[in-house]
Amino acid sequence: MPIPVKPEQSTITTCAYCGVGCGFKAETSGGQIVRMTPWKEGKANHGHSCVKGRFAFDYYRHPDRVRAPMIRASIDDPWREVSWDEAFAYAAGELRRIQETHGSGSVGAVSSSRCTNEEIYLMQKFARVGLRNNNIDNCSRICHSPTQFGLSATLGAGAASQHFDSILQSDVILVVGANPTEGHPVFGSMMKRSVRRGAKLLVVDPRRTETVDSPHCQASVHLALRPGTNVLVLDSIAHVVVTERLYDEAFVRARCDWDDFELWMSQVGDARYSPDVVGPEAGLDPDDIRDLARRYAAGPNSTIYYGLGVTEHSQGSTGVMCLGNLAMACGMIGREGVGVNPLRGQGNVQGGSCLGSWPHMFTGYRFVTDAATRAVFENEWKIELDGEPGLRLPNMFDAAVAGSFKGIYIQGEDPVQSDPNRHHVEAALRNMECVIVQDLYETETTKFAHVLLPGSSSLEKNGTFTNAERRVSMVRKIVEPVAGLEDWEITVGMINAMGYELKYDHPSEVLDEIARTSPAYSGMSFDLIERVGSVQWPCNTAAPEGTEVLHTVTFPRGKGSFMLTEYVPTKERVDDRFPLLLTTGRILSQYNAGTQTRRTANNAWYDEDVLDISADDAAQRGLHDGDRVRVVSRYGETELGITVSGRVHPGVVYTTFHFAHTMVNAVTSDLNDWATNCPEYKVTAVEVTKVTS
Repeated sequence: MPIPVKPEQSTITTCAYCGVGCGFKAETSGGQIVRMTPWKEGKANHGHSCVKGRFAFDYYRHPDRVRAPMIRASIDDPWREVSWDEAFAYAAGELRRIQETHGSGSVGAVSSSRCTNEEIYLMQKFARVGLRNNNIDNCSRICHSPTQFGLSATLGAGAASQHFDSILQSDVILVVGANPTEGHPVFGSMMKRSVRRGAKLLVVDPRRTETVDSPHCQASVHLALRPGTNVLVLDSIAHVVVTERLYDEAFVRARCDWDDFELWMSQVGDARYSPDVVGPEAGLDPDDIRDLARRYAAGPNSTIYYGLGVTEHSQGSTGVMCLGNLAMACGMIGREGVGVNPLRGQGNVQGGSCLGSWPHMFTGYRFVTDAATRAVFENEWKIELDGEPGLRLPNMFDAAVAGSFKGIYIQGEDPVQSDPNRHHVEAALRNMECVIVQDLYETETTKFAHVLLPGSSSLEKNGTFTNAERRVSMVRKIVEPVAGLEDWEITVGMINAMGYELKYDHPSEVLDEIARTSPAYSGMSFDLIERVGSVQWPCNTAAPEGTEVLHTVTFPRGKGSFMLTEYVPTKERVDDRFPLLLTTGRILSQYNAGTQTRRTANNAWYDEDVLDISADDAAQRGLHDGDRVRVVSRYGETELGITVSGRVHPGVVYTTFHFAHTMVNAVTSDLNDWATNCPEYKVTAVEVTKVTS
């Protein structure tokens, strides 16, 4: 075994993988990172880490890194290396040319939740002052936009109501559509600690995940519902709360709109949501639904954590509203040990939601149609802004296929691999005249690019991340960016090339601008975060060092509002041709599209996406462990190896989405959430057949 290199220096920074946002000491020698050590003072992780943050850091120096800007006139041409100035001039010139020919709205931009708050903010500023439109989107819409919509509608704030440590004061933990022991492992460890101390764990998930059944983590109730029936089952849980009068009337009368509550009670109290009716349709024992509802309502401190298994559905926003309704009805909001908490899948997805990179909203979830909000930014930026909402990324792709959308600037995202209906995405990109991609490596999307700008990793920049508990923490530069510029500097270069004069000497100045324009961040600064370690928004004059627990006295919207949550079945149905339901998720050692972790030694643990299938479904198809199968849907097909697994029920198959060659998104539909366009990744009808050649 080689002798470890002795570090010469260490720097505190924040992990960029999942939404836990662990603090790390990045230790270097000779200008190279030699070790990542979890930081004991990290308020999100208290010195703990997972195998991604601890070991998967070598990607920053992988030979695949793009090390210089490149351009080409056609995607069939070879790349030509150019200077930064030439790349900026060419990219901006192409965008201006397209706008002059096809109109101002014919181009747009996409920011990345792998980037810092400051960089996400600058990308939405690029769209609004550089492109002069609101065609800006962020990957947070693909995963958690229903969180913003659903929690804003019920509680008034589209973010977690608690800090992570609050779970240690919970008596009942309800996990819906999430697998924190693998997807958010440091938080998952804290959840296990709470369970060991006596908290009861309730899980709603189609799979028997590690959260349901693993060492130190045994669910008292597991509702293994049929994919696509979330809202039906959550309404049935509410039915039990209402019909058995398990709700907290005093809380509802004091904190919520009573008329809304009565309307909601009449809806979920209807006999069609009785567990006896819902159970057979959702594949559940009605008594298990009743058991879960009673345990949650009894508390006395019950908390909810949920993930993409709630949001990535055609009724994703409705599902989030169900959770907000349930928490309010039972009085489980506004103190330690309770609350409604989304588990974010990327290090800065919360920042991606907060910082204005959506076509209809500025920072702080304020609408572009509101003249007073626009005035804040017009005064700051000294420019008149468009008051009409722009296009979301799916709308951009649709318009590109139709021929009216011609150019896009994509920061740190790979939609060809990660967005639904891969064939549609590819067709859209082929139809564009200028695709600008800013990334660490050549990806599936850069195959369709005309300009390739070398991005910087989180280890090569300064800035801040906002984690899943609203905690803003420092990201510090450990090594120099391989191509010389941090991502925020690249976007500033693009803004200037578009003709809007802009200068920052440091990303701290960008956070200062965010504070001037964004109420929840109004007290934030690099100096404050350096002094106290990290800060949870809202941070303002009323809470100068941040806020751990939201909704303690009132809701941001005033009275809490109970939203009607009628169940509408997904259009994606099984039939004789496609009799199985495919759902997707993450695994511990890999991260999202795998762009970073696949370029590290973490591949030793998991080097290929695999399909889990039940023993019954495998036997019917003559399949055995390790067989290669063809997975076919109405939208496309792919090939995978299989594992015969007891974690999925008959009729359900499951896979991860970490490897580009697997192309799982080639089989997923373009069905999406009715309110936010969040794609329905969790329900796809498929058939599985053995590959014989």
